[in-house]
Amino acid sequence: MFKLAIKNIFYYKGRSITTFLLTFFSATLFIIFVSFMHGSHKTMLHNALKVYTGTIQIYQKDYRDEGGYDYLIFDNQKVFNSLEKIKGIKSYTSRVETFGIASSKNNSSAIMLTGVDFKKEAKISELKNALKTGKYNTKSNCLYMGEDLAKKLNISLDHELSFVGSAIDYSFAADIFKLCGTFKTGMYEFDNSSAFLNREYFDGLFYSQNASSYIVINVNDLDKNNYIASQISKSIGKDLKVYTWQDLMKSMVELVKVDSIFGYISMALFFMVIFFVILIYGFINISSRVKEFGVLKSIGLRDIDIDKILIYEILILTLSAIVIAICLGGSIAYYFEINPIVIEGISDMYKDYGIISDTVPTDFDIFTIFWNVSLIFSLNILSLIYPIYYVRTFTPVEAMRHV
Repeated sequence: MFKLAIKNIFYYKGRSITTFLLTFFSATLFIIFVSFMHGSHKTMLHNALKVYTGTIQIYQKDYRDEGGYDYLIFDNQKVFNSLEKIKGIKSYTSRVETFGIASSKNNSSAIMLTGVDFKKEAKISELKNALKTGKYNTKSNCLYMGEDLAKKLNISLDHELSFVGSAIDYSFAADIFKLCGTFKTGMYEFDNSSAFLNREYFDGLFYSQNASSYIVINVNDLDKNNYIASQISKSIGKDLKVYTWQDLMKSMVELVKVDSIFGYISMALFFMVIFFVILIYGFINISSRVKEFGVLKSIGLRDIDIDKILIYEILILTLSAIVIAICLGGSIAYYFEINPIVIEGISDMYKDYGIISDTVPTDFDIFTIFWNVSLIFSLNILSLIYPIYYVRTFTPVEAMRHV
C-alpha cells in the first residue's frame, strides 16, 4: 500500500504539489507568527519589569493591605544575608517609601518620596536609563524626580522645593530639596507622583536605617523565577511574604492572555480556510479517482486497503512539508531571537506606553514549534475523513461505472 501511495503522489502531481505547498506555508507562517507573538509578549513583560517592578518583591505580610510605617521590614541585613545564599538571584536592593506634600514657589502636590541606593537601583530598574535632564546618581538633598511631576510643580533643574512629611517614628519631617535630575519611564501616574532621594540622606532625615518598605529582586532566568521565590520564602522569616511579578502585575498578565487569545483566534480563522481548501481540493481529486478505486476493489483490495493508500498519501505529503517548515520556520525564529528586528525610534514613539526598547524579537521554543505543527498535521488528517467515507459508499461495480 505504501509503494502504491508513493506512485499516486507522483502521478497526481497537481494535487500533491498543492497539498504540500498549503501545508508548508501554513506551518511555516504559524511558527513565525507564534514566535513573534510570544516574543513581543515577553519583551512587553520584560520592559514592564525592568522599568521599576523587578521580578520578586519581599514585604511584611500586612504591608500591601494596611500600609504605613508599622509594617516595614526593620532588619534589611538579615534578609540580605538569606538572599546571598540563594542561587539564581541577579541583584537586589531595598526601598523606603513615604508620602508627603512638596511645594515650589507657585504649586504644591502630594508625592511619593522613595529612598534608594542609586548604584544598586541601576542594576534593578530602568530609572537610570529613563534620565531626561540633569544627573541620575544624586547626593545629599538632591531629588531625582518624574518629569511630569516637575512640570506639575513648575520647577526645573537646580530649583528648590520644600517637603513636609512624617519620619518612621511618626515625628515631623521637613526639608528643602533641590531638583538635580528628571526621568520619564512612560508610566504616567508614576512619573506624575514619584521622586527619589539618596538613601543615606533619606535615612538621616526619616530615621529609616536598616529598614525598608520592601526589598526588590531580579533573577538571572525569568523561567526559574517562581522556584527562586519559593526558595526565598523558605529562607526568610514567617512574618515576611514573597510576591512574584505575576502577583504584582496581574493586569499585565491578563492583558497578555487576552492578546494571545485574539492572536490565536485570528490564526484559527486562517487555518479554517486552509483546512477547507485542502478538504475541498482533496475531495475533488479523490472523487475523480472513484473508478480507480473500483478497479482496485474488484481485484481484491478491501476498503481498509483503500483507506491505507489515501492515509499514506496525506501522511507522506504532510510530514515532508512539516519537516521542511520546522527547519525553515524554526531557523527564522531562532535567528530573530538572537538578532531581533530593530525599528529605530519605536521606543521614543511609544515610551508613553511603557515600551523602552527598539527591538522586536522572536521567542524560539521547541515545544511551541512542535505543538504548532502538530495542529497543522491534525487538520490535514481530519481533511481526509469525509473523502474516505465518500469512497466507501461505492460498491466495486458502482465505482467502476462512476463518471
